[in-house]
Amino acid sequence: MVVTGLGMVSPLGNSVAESWGALVAGGCGIASISRFDAGDLPTRVAGEVRNLDLRDYVDQKAARRMDRCAHLALAAARQAQTDSGLNIAPIAERVGAAIATALGGVESFETTVLQMHRRGPSRVSPFSIVQTLPNLPAGWVSIELGTRGPLLTQCTACAASNMAIGDSLDAIRLGRADVMFCGGTEAPVTPVAIASFAAMRALSTRNNDPTSASRPFDRERDGFVIAEGAAVIVLEELEHARARGARIYAALIGYGISSDANHVSDPDPVGLNPARALQAAFTDAGIDATAVGYVNAHGTSTPAGDSAETRVLKLALGQDHAHNTPISSTKGATGHTLGAAGAVEAVFTILALQQGVLPPTINLENIDPDCDLDYTPNTARDLQVEIAVSNSFGFGGHNTAVVFQHWPSEP
Repeated sequence: MVVTGLGMVSPLGNSVAESWGALVAGGCGIASISRFDAGDLPTRVAGEVRNLDLRDYVDQKAARRMDRCAHLALAAARQAQTDSGLNIAPIAERVGAAIATALGGVESFETTVLQMHRRGPSRVSPFSIVQTLPNLPAGWVSIELGTRGPLLTQCTACAASNMAIGDSLDAIRLGRADVMFCGGTEAPVTPVAIASFAAMRALSTRNNDPTSASRPFDRERDGFVIAEGAAVIVLEELEHARARGARIYAALIGYGISSDANHVSDPDPVGLNPARALQAAFTDAGIDATAVGYVNAHGTSTPAGDSAETRVLKLALGQDHAHNTPISSTKGATGHTLGAAGAVEAVFTILALQQGVLPPTINLENIDPDCDLDYTPNTARDLQVEIAVSNSFGFGGHNTAVVFQHWPSEP
């Protein structure tokens, strides 16, 4: 299975090229919240998608029926289709979509509750349900692009879009589709979402220094930074891609999944169960752990999570290889896009393989003795890697990993 198209809107930029360029340059998309007055919130920083012109992607009449998370999904999906050069109409029954989200239309839900509270049930919008349901970003992608194959929504917290990629891989393997648009979307920069995560003490409160607030694996990290964004990849069966002369970015060769059965939000204290997801992905790919040349870590910038992931990587890769493998968390630059994170990071992992550049972990300034691996601190690294893995872990104990392989240029 090969990747033939990429699309993204993120706090770093409104395209793949803008986001990747800012990332490898050491940029940061985190700033003080501008979408509403956050003055009463304990956390007042976020990663926002800025200056996105929806008219480039969504009919304005249809846009009024959608939540922001669907707007972002459509922007990424249309970019991915354009990038892939795929003409969907003649093969629509063989083209599917899997678009993940953690919270769905949370902004629309908040608006509806306030509207009902202030003005009564008669003022609730008839579009409120379709704006709120978490499957509707996938539904809108299918409707607007015209896909008629499998239509899936994964809603497994921060592991969701990695799962969308893995489920799409399985759909093609099983013969249910030849092409899948897969990824994730999230628009959680809302008062209730931020207040709720802040009440868990999960968010950074570095409000006076937004660009330094997300600092994965750094000793002074104090929580993640919530962010919005979407990313979609076009996953295609190899011979189908070759038959239409598609450009190939990379191959998707493995997918692994496991569960912790431990706690609704705390990571597995030992790391065995998340490590099983990585090991399953290596087995699926037919590789030994020592073949992995780069890891795009989940790396959320939470005190417990980053230490736990370090233990996971040592278990999955082996102590010696873990210490010799470059790793990075791109959430220092983007913040945590929750259900979209796996897809955003899959795009970055694919580009790292294609371009021979490993993105940095920004804001990594103070070594944490519990996080003692090579996290590519602060500066991108030129290194051609053959095989890379991207991890995503979610509340509830959802563990996922996807393995990509470098694709040589074809004549």
